[in-house]
Formats: sequence, structure tokens, C-alpha cells
Amino acid sequence: MLLAFIATVGRIVIPVAVQQAVDHGFDAPGGVDTGEVRVMAALAALAVAATMLAAYTMNRRLYQASESGLATLRIKAFRHVHELSVLHQQAEQRGALVSRVTSDVDTITNFIQEGGLVLFVSVAQMFLATAVMAAYSWQLTLLVWSCFLPLFAAMRVLQRRTGARYNTVRQSIGRMLGAFSESLVGAPVVRAYGVEERTGRRINEAVDATRAAQVRAQALTVSTFSAGEIAAGLANAGVVVVGVVLGVGGHLTAGRLIGMLFLVSLFITPVQWGVEVLNEAQNAISGWRRVIGLLESVPDVPDPASRGRAEALPQGPVRVEFQQVAFAYPGGPPVLRDINVLISPRARVAVVGETGSGKTTFAKLLTRLMDPTRGRVLANGVELRRVGFDELRRRVVMVPQDGFLFDGTIADNVRYGAEDATDAAVSAAFGRLGLGDWLSGLPDGVRTRVGQRGESLSAGERQLVALARAYIADPDLLLLDEATSAVDPATELRIQRALDELTRGRTTVVIAHRLSTAQAADEVLVFDAGELVERGPHGTLVNQGGVYARLHASWARQAQAA
Repeated sequence: MLLAFIATVGRIVIPVAVQQAVDHGFDAPGGVDTGEVRVMAALAALAVAATMLAAYTMNRRLYQASESGLATLRIKAFRHVHELSVLHQQAEQRGALVSRVTSDVDTITNFIQEGGLVLFVSVAQMFLATAVMAAYSWQLTLLVWSCFLPLFAAMRVLQRRTGARYNTVRQSIGRMLGAFSESLVGAPVVRAYGVEERTGRRINEAVDATRAAQVRAQALTVSTFSAGEIAAGLANAGVVVVGVVLGVGGHLTAGRLIGMLFLVSLFITPVQWGVEVLNEAQNAISGWRRVIGLLESVPDVPDPASRGRAEALPQGPVRVEFQQVAFAYPGGPPVLRDINVLISPRARVAVVGETGSGKTTFAKLLTRLMDPTRGRVLANGVELRRVGFDELRRRVVMVPQDGFLFDGTIADNVRYGAEDATDAAVSAAFGRLGLGDWLSGLPDGVRTRVGQRGESLSAGERQLVALARAYIADPDLLLLDEATSAVDPATELRIQRALDELTRGRTTVVIAHRLSTAQAADEVLVFDAGELVERGPHGTLVNQGGVYARLHASWARQAQAA
């Protein structure tokens, strides 16, 4: 702010030096006073140098400070997105969330770096110019202000309208990024079904909506800027005409008239800058509101450690207990009702049921990706709500069905389970899981790159890497969303061998899509329409002739037909 003030004062020195040089140097009573001219020229040169140095230092410090602060804001916003529950994230398009961390913060960056101090400098320069103009000629000062007062009076209404339009722009950009990301992620499906034209139309609509929103916002911005140009033209013309009249009447010296023209320019420029900056501010404010709206979203699955209330999870194999647990999505019917389950330490439990029966929700509650709407989920006697996320994620690991991988090498992805694992440790983990032969068949072993989302590997191979990642994490409770239905027999055999080693000595819960998995479990939990309707060993449930027996018979018929 101090540097900005120095830069502003430095600009005001120039017209004063010009006025003094003309009135007391060139138009001195005894002829041209070259000494006075030289002094004023030197003063102007010093003012220019001081202004340049102050402006350079100001902008450099501003860029460094703003980038540092906004980097912190990006990180905070990104981490907050990950603190939100899966349910919360699914309620908003991924692209819209990404836009809040990227393009919305960019609008704030642009305003702070290009407009924030400019607005301060503009206001300071305008009032300093007004003060000097008033000292030269109060009549011309009133004339200049009268040209701009209508614009100043209309600015409040214009800014309100501009803010509304830029808010629409930010929303449109979020939807456009969502459409882009979804079409890129779903590119194989788009090509497989030949819907490129339909997808293209959807992208075009999103782009056109953003373009139209930008044009409407910019049209209002241009109107405001044009009004400023008209006011500037009237002010310049008025000063020249009225100033000459005052000069002829002996009320204004030539130096003061020339100085007034410089000062009017110094007055007009910040007004035009200010109008432009205020318009940019509306865009920045819209982005700021969206970022703050994200940061103020209260996580519906909070980490107790953030409030200093976390409890330690007792060591050893995990004993799981569901007590009167119920769950319903916001505004929807119950998905789970009155679930009471006790899973013994080191037990292998299979969870089965038709699509929509609640088995996936059961797993998400167990890993605390969501919290029950009623009841409690306990691990070793401690309610999961009271266990800090760091410890919970270390002790409880879920292997999702798609075996999601990040862009990088196989070793990089396995190290998500144990950050300090060496390449040798990663290779050893594959060997202990019986996957050494598969790993050795890859071109670069653990350093083989998997591509974005692991797309360089097959679905089954991605699952193998995901199992190795879970193994090296060494959890006490393991949840598996079975994913063997879309793999070839050889890969399925590898997965089964790896699972035998991975689940040994651990409490394991498997969401079984193929009932052959349930046959090997110690106990089977059968869900139907959100209720736990049966539980027990595979053989016992088959002989009972209930829901599980019906599911098993249907699966057996399909297996024989295949």
C-alpha cells in the first residue's frame, strides 16, 4: 500500500513540474529562466524514476504474496473436497468441484494481481488529481466532476447487474467442465455405442451456454466502459474550451491550463481503470462466493481428530458390530433398516443380495465413507464416529470393484498402501500373493506405467495391483468389492490365489457378486430390500430354502448355461 501511494504521488509530480516550468521558467518576467526549467525537468525525471521503482517493487511483492496466499486457498479447497463424504461429492458434478479449485480461484487471482491495488491506486490518484486541479481552477474541477457524476451514480445498479451475470458465468463454466470431464472419462462408451454426435451436441450446448453467459456479462461491461469513454471525452473537450476562455479572461495561466490537461488525464485514466476493475471484481466475487461456499460446506462425515476427540482403536484383529443401524439417502426411502450384526475377529464374511438390496451401503458404513442415519457401527468396541481418519484408514482398507489406479508406475500405485515401501518390497508383496509370474511378464516389472486410471492394464490386472496395494497396507479389517465377473479364467485364478493370502489372519468382508465366493466364507450375510434376512454358513443357508437358496439356484443355472 505504501509503494502504491508513492507510485501515485509520483504521477502527480509531473503535471505540477510542467506547470511550474511553463509559468516560472518559459514565461518568467525577465525571459526564459533555464535554471527553473532544468530544476523542474530534474524533478520530473526523479518522479518518473521513483514511480517506476515503486510500481515495479509493488507488483513484484503483490504477485509473490498473492500467489502464495492463493496457493494456500487452492490446497485448502482441494483438501476440503476430500473431507466431504462420497455422498456429498456424488451430489455435485466432478467438473463443477474441479472448477471451484481451479477457474474460480483464477478469477480471484486475476482480480488481486490486476485489479486489487489498481483500484486503490485509481481512487488515490483520482482524489490527488482533484486536489491539485482545485488548486489550479475550481471551475474546471467542477466541470470535470460534473461529467463523471452521472456515471458514478449509475455504477451501483450496473455493478449489481454485472455481479448477477458473472455468477451465471461461473455456474456455466462449472457445468461445461463437468460435461468435458464426463465425456473424456466415458470416451470408450461413447465410441462403443457410436454416440459421438449426441455427445458432441451436449458439449456444444454446454460451450454455447458458457459463451452466451460470457457475452451477456461482457456486453454490460462494455456498456459501462463506453459510458466512461463518453464522460472522458466530454471532460477533455470541456477543459480545453472553458480553460481557453478562462485564460483569455486572465483567470488561468498557460502553465496551469497545460497542467490541468495533464491532471484531467490522470483523473480520467483511473476512473476508466476503476470501472473496468469493478467489473472484474464482480467476476472475482462470484468465484470467491463459490470457493467460500465450498469451504463452508460442513462435512457430513467429520474427522473427530480435527476436533481433538479421536479415540484409539484397540490393536489386533477387528471385531465388527452393527447396532440397530439404519440408513437413508437425503430425501429418499430407507436403504438399510435395523441391521444388527456381529462379525468375529479373523472371520471371512460374504455379503450377498440382489442389486439394490443394501450390501454396498453396508460396506460404505463399515469403512465410514458414510455415517448411519440411526444406530452405531463399532470396531473393537469403539464407535467408528470416534476413530480418527488416519487410524481408521490405516486399520481398515477397502478394495473397490474397479481397482482404480493413478497415473504412474505399478510401484507408485502399490505405495499408496505404504508410502515408504521400496521397489523390492513391492516386488516381494506380489511374490507373496502368488503374482510373481504375472509381474515378471510385464515389460518393466514394478516400474511398468499403468496410464491414466490404469487404462494400460486390463480390468483384471488393475485388480491385481489393487490387491497388492491392500496387502502392503497390512490392514486389520479388509473389505473387498468382488470384481472377478469381468476377467478371464487365468486372471480369476490369480485373483483367488491372491485373495487367499491377502485375507489370511484378517477380518474380511467380501461383497460377493458370484456365489462361489460365498461358499468359501465362514459366514454369509444375506440382504434383501434393505434388511438382513438370513445369515449363516453357505451349506446351512442353501438347505433352508430361503432367499439365499433362491439366489444360489439362480446363480448355478447361469453358471451351467455359461
